[in-house]
Amino acid sequence: MLQFVPAMTNLLAYIFGSRHLILSRIDQGTRYTVRNILLTSAALIAAAAAQPVLAGDHPVAEAQTLELSKQAIALRSVRGDGNQTGEVAALFRDALLAGGWAADDIVIEPLDDTAFLIATWPGSDPSPGPIVISAHMDVVEAKPEDWERDPFTPVIEDGYLFGRGASDTKFDGALAIASMIELRRQGFKPKRSIVIAYSGDEETTMATSKVIAERLKNAHVVLNVDGASGTFDEKTGKPKYWSWQGGEKSYVDFQLEITNPGGHSSAPRDDNAIAELSQALVRIGAYRFTPELNDITRAYFEKAAPLEKDPLKAQAMQAFAADPTDPAAIAVLRADPYSIGKIETTCVPTMVNGGHAENALPQRATAIVNCRVFPGHSFAEIMEELKVVANTPQITFTDFSGDWTTQAPASPLNPQLVKSFEQALFKAWGPMPVIPMQASGASDSMWYRAIGVPSYGASATFMKESDDFAHGLNERVPLSNIAPGVVYYTALLKDLAAK
Repeated sequence: MLQFVPAMTNLLAYIFGSRHLILSRIDQGTRYTVRNILLTSAALIAAAAAQPVLAGDHPVAEAQTLELSKQAIALRSVRGDGNQTGEVAALFRDALLAGGWAADDIVIEPLDDTAFLIATWPGSDPSPGPIVISAHMDVVEAKPEDWERDPFTPVIEDGYLFGRGASDTKFDGALAIASMIELRRQGFKPKRSIVIAYSGDEETTMATSKVIAERLKNAHVVLNVDGASGTFDEKTGKPKYWSWQGGEKSYVDFQLEITNPGGHSSAPRDDNAIAELSQALVRIGAYRFTPELNDITRAYFEKAAPLEKDPLKAQAMQAFAADPTDPAAIAVLRADPYSIGKIETTCVPTMVNGGHAENALPQRATAIVNCRVFPGHSFAEIMEELKVVANTPQITFTDFSGDWTTQAPASPLNPQLVKSFEQALFKAWGPMPVIPMQASGASDSMWYRAIGVPSYGASATFMKESDDFAHGLNERVPLSNIAPGVVYYTALLKDLAAK
């Protein structure tokens, strides 16, 4: 707490002594007032008292991070009528304009009911591909009647910022922008260009995600700041480990359909559509794909095993990393719902529909089987394997996922990039275990990877597992992330953009 006082003193001196701080940009929709910044500073002081936090050397960027986060959360950037994703983009644009970006270097483009933002900080040498900072401005729906606090009214309480998008991912987007403005304020001049690329529909159709990736297909590397990469210890609240994400499983839905002639329910027959489909779904539900490894998942199991509290699971992780055919290790990992997805493709029935009348034999029955496909396998390959498992030739299989998903290989395990991650992380938080990971879900990264651009999840944010309410009720993020987050991003971008 005592270390935090000089930072606040510097902030007040900056507010009242510097003519470069723009207190009001009403014409562009951004309002940085003395009152807002003083209230923000008070919130940061309270956060410092509430939980462990590193003292900040960048008080203006820290205050701006919180203010931008609050303003972004207050905008209901949800798909459908009244979608305010465009207003979030305008909020970030105005902050960048005030921070020195040229208007010609910022693009906000509408698409359907949403919009995306691409802002370029030109480097001195435009020939190498840029460093891309990726995030999304849209959020999943949140119903106020279900929450303890209104999801679109930012609330600071007990060292947390509450609101929809606090952890996924308006806070992270604001933190990255404020950090880049801080770098520009310091006079840093990048060699490589730095591009901010924020999508507007990552939570739904990913149409803007696909457009952005195609426009930035010359990128050197993408840093996706979507969601927490670090984990706090549940008891101490101190950093436990940090992970970077280098791959994702691909999402696909298959529709299974079977039709029969039907008839009167008083005259049953063997070829009942519902019964046949149900039997096939039982076989699919019980089926397990072949376990496998890639460079990223092998490194994950090797580095995460020493942190695992369950000795049996830790042993299984180490054994699986050494031999992915080890039956005992596979059995242990398959028994854990949080581990099975890390070792193999998974397919599960998620929806069923059938029949047309209570007193008639069903003429049609359908089901959706949702799959998370391990990198390296095509959707067609997985569909053919499921057909064999179902063992019901009369069932028709259809790829039902549409064009909002794609397949992508894992990004390379790049030792030099990992070293840059570690240097920035340790400067911000101190030494800790760093673990590669492959996600079971999907993010904007898949669109870059699909066209050959390496993309890595590398957020500065830490969180307790018990505080992870992304997509859920009472979403929150610890304010203790702000000061070290600015240190992380400024250090990382200085390193990567200078090469």
